[in-house]
Amino acid sequence: MDFTLRPWRASDAPALAEAADNPRIAANLRNAFPSPYTCADAQGFIRDCLEREGPRQMCRAIEVDGAAAGSIGVFLGADVYEKSAELGYWLAEPYWNRGILTAAVREICRAAFAAFDIVRIYAEPFAHNLASRRVLEKAGFTCEGVMRRGVWKNGQFHDYCMYALLRDGL
Repeated sequence: MDFTLRPWRASDAPALAEAADNPRIAANLRNAFPSPYTCADAQGFIRDCLEREGPRQMCRAIEVDGAAAGSIGVFLGADVYEKSAELGYWLAEPYWNRGILTAAVREICRAAFAAFDIVRIYAEPFAHNLASRRVLEKAGFTCEGVMRRGVWKNGQFHDYCMYALLRDGL
């Protein structure tokens, strides 16, 4: 379960592109996640993370075996949602089922609660993505509900779940 959460580096682009170019990953993420995933996509993502890092978001590479193997980030809400932040993550398939994501979720949530004036971190996995739901539950998140037919992905409706971790729930 050795991994490191660290800021992105421009030199991560080739490893990121290789790790992210997997339709099984893209199938469980929003349409903004490209598939196929190219080196240009990776360069743009890393540039965006580096430019926006700071008071509104925290993006980290999940490094495993010396290379970027996934991504995790916390993104602050606005307006009436300013005390909440959304969590997003994915990990390269060779590292699934090793406890890495659960540990990474715990680590970034602790860091986000320490860095930002928020009381809630939430995630919205697709209901059929049982592995992602297990990650959140093991990290202390609570399923608050299921949004029926709340997602339109690849020409089909899907349910998604609302999970949340409250600051005092750590």
